[in-house]
Amino acid sequence: MLSKLILIAIQIAAALLGAPQVLRYIPIGGDLKIFVQAAIFAVIVWIVGLVGSFALKDVHLPSSRTLGAALAGALIGAGLTLIPELMAAIPLKVAPAYLVLAGAIAGYMIRR
Repeated sequence: MLSKLILIAIQIAAALLGAPQVLRYIPIGGDLKIFVQAAIFAVIVWIVGLVGSFALKDVHLPSSRTLGAALAGALIGAGLTLIPELMAAIPLKVAPAYLVLAGAIAGYMIRR
């Protein structure tokens, strides 16, 4: 259980630090940028899970289906950010990227 919490913390840190570095090289803007960011978050979360499965005890090796689930969760999170009523209903004002990252990690954890 503790190793999974450590993995989630590392995934959050790696995605928040790594995604902006990758996004600098992709010339896209507007509403599509959040979907590209979702894909990048999903890939980073999956790669960190892959490396973490070798380094942490009780963490299983993720499959390609896990990548698909992380991508689906991230894209659902990105789609939810485009609904202004939903974003206004969230009591804490968070950046849309955090919702996308939460979707990617939730998809990863559901499928693992």
